[in-house]
Amino acid sequence: MAIREVEKPGAVITPRPGEFYPGPVHRPVRGDRLWRLLRTTDAKDIGKMYLVTAFAFFGAAGFMALLMRAELARPGQQFLSNEQYNQLFTMHGTIMLLLFATPMLFAFANLVLPMQIGSPDVSFPRLNALSYWLFLFGGSIVMAGFATPGGAADFGWYAYTPLTSATHSPGLGADMWIIGLTISGLGTILGAVNMVTTTLTLRAPGMTMFRMPIFTWNILVTSLLVLMVFPILAAALLALEADRRLGAHAYDPDTGGAMLWQHLFWFFGHPEVYIVALPFFGIITEVIPVFSRKPLFGYRGMVAATIAIAALSMTVWAHHMFATGQVLLPFFSFMTFLIAVPTGIKFFNWIGTMWRGQLSFETPMLFALGFLTTFLLGGLSGVLLASPPIDFHVNDTYFVVAHFHYVLFGTIVFAVFSGVYFWFPKFTGRWYDERLGRLHFWLTMVGFHTTFLVQHWLGNEGMPRRYVDYLESDGFTMLNTVSTIGSFVLGISTLPFLWNMWKSYKFGALVTHDDPWGHGNSLEWATSSPPPRHNFTELPRIRSERPAFDAHFPHLVEDLAHARALGEAAPAPEARSGPPPATGPTDPIDPLRGAGGDGQNPDRDDRPDAD
Repeated sequence: MAIREVEKPGAVITPRPGEFYPGPVHRPVRGDRLWRLLRTTDAKDIGKMYLVTAFAFFGAAGFMALLMRAELARPGQQFLSNEQYNQLFTMHGTIMLLLFATPMLFAFANLVLPMQIGSPDVSFPRLNALSYWLFLFGGSIVMAGFATPGGAADFGWYAYTPLTSATHSPGLGADMWIIGLTISGLGTILGAVNMVTTTLTLRAPGMTMFRMPIFTWNILVTSLLVLMVFPILAAALLALEADRRLGAHAYDPDTGGAMLWQHLFWFFGHPEVYIVALPFFGIITEVIPVFSRKPLFGYRGMVAATIAIAALSMTVWAHHMFATGQVLLPFFSFMTFLIAVPTGIKFFNWIGTMWRGQLSFETPMLFALGFLTTFLLGGLSGVLLASPPIDFHVNDTYFVVAHFHYVLFGTIVFAVFSGVYFWFPKFTGRWYDERLGRLHFWLTMVGFHTTFLVQHWLGNEGMPRRYVDYLESDGFTMLNTVSTIGSFVLGISTLPFLWNMWKSYKFGALVTHDDPWGHGNSLEWATSSPPPRHNFTELPRIRSERPAFDAHFPHLVEDLAHARALGEAAPAPEARSGPPPATGPTDPIDPLRGAGGDGQNPDRDDRPDAD
């Protein structure tokens, strides 16, 4: 008869001849797992639901992008009409920004933030569940626009008036777009309320504000930004619907309504860029120190840069409106240049963290480096667009499309994949396949840059964005063909990722330690893998911004304290007697296997039983 060993995390049912379980056998009821998810208030389950749902929207938006790129590969209209193309680019942009990137912020916030501050859950678990269901319901309404007789919304994801009026966009899909985004935005607002309250009220004893991980800081600042700008978007959308269906006149062109909408939308839209950037900056800031075997360089500078970016993001919305002639160009140009300064501080801190570190290049670190490369290039083209004369030249061309994707795809998607691989062993208790992870990274890197690098040149040559066709005599054919080939490589890159996640979740090697990477810093690496329902059975003493590291390497903490007391330089880990630290994985399935010879991290030999 087989019984379950419950003493150890990750234990499995093993046969023991001659032993019999005296109680009844409980078999799972069909559909019980689905019912549990429908009524769960566990932040970790809700985070996983956000993650899976956001990836489903990501797949839908990616498929739309492949259709557009296939159409643009050659001159002439192949298989899409003007109307279908308009619907595709409208829904692609909407989904990527508001139904993938923004919800992904709450996926990682629900999964990671409560554990990083030592909390058993979020402040309002039921409100947290409501936030997810509002997001899913609103997003489903937006997508259902494709099923209406007139099709989905077709006026662009920025919804400029009067294109959105009942005269120019009479279909029901436009109304579903407006109402769906309003409902989904309400879920985003409620989620932000939860994260702010959780961070301020549920920190563990000893977890002061300046001991919080940078990821938690970034979620806090991002949630405050959400509370400032998402209500403006919701109000602007409801006024737009009132114009369409109730005969209101909020956005009449004769009274400056078109400019009013642009100001309202971009006052939301540019902070939204940092709402979907700051959390992913936080993910990268968690990944780089672990794979550099060093503490974060310039912790307080990182916090200050995050706050500065959030503040400045509220002052640069009108650089999207340079070509309108309705804004003060010197002021908004200067503020746009200025916001590059705190972003540059973050780059120096990331590079300083890696400088002279014991770097290892597992999949999370590869995607973090891909993020640094891609976002840097996007930031440099953003500096160009901050100059009004250059902006006048390339505005509404593919140069802006390339910049936008370098900034947002480079920030969001590379960081999301880095975070998924980084925390996958923690939340599933299993290892992913490192070989498939590396294949996924290189396909993504090659596919992305092949797709969007050439679009800078297309824009400089004058190819307008949002056009379904071009002439062969325009000279755009070769670069469009290259871009389309790259887009399909990028699409194919998701296949090894999906296979890796499914296979590893079902059959991956079991994680045997609280800290599977061996050098984790924040509190989530001080609990079991996967964590219990309320995250912790006990908390380590919190004395710095690296509580898990302090608990796993007490001898290094003592050496550092002694060196500081004597005014000496901190001793290097190699100076202590004993085996040297692991420098990286040798096994593609279990990175700790081979580093210590038996699946154990040699740095942790003096630690009490991690299980």
